[in-house]
Amino acid sequence: MSMKETNKTRDELLTELRSAYEGGASIRRLGASTGRSYGSIHSLLRESGTTMRSRGGPNHRTKSRA
Repeated sequence: MSMKETNKTRDELLTELRSAYEGGASIRRLGASTGRSYGSIHSLLRESGTTMRSRGGPNHRTKSRA
């Protein structure tokens, strides 16, 4: 495999991971589906310029004060 093909594959992976994450998938779910570690997925998402969610995912809400 040439370097160009390797980069294309990596670029495609970055695009797919970013799209899935921005669509609501968790880093842990992406890791499980790709066989990569949490840290690896996190690094790839950051590399792709993804805006990271705060801890707790998309459904995380701060406690309201009653």
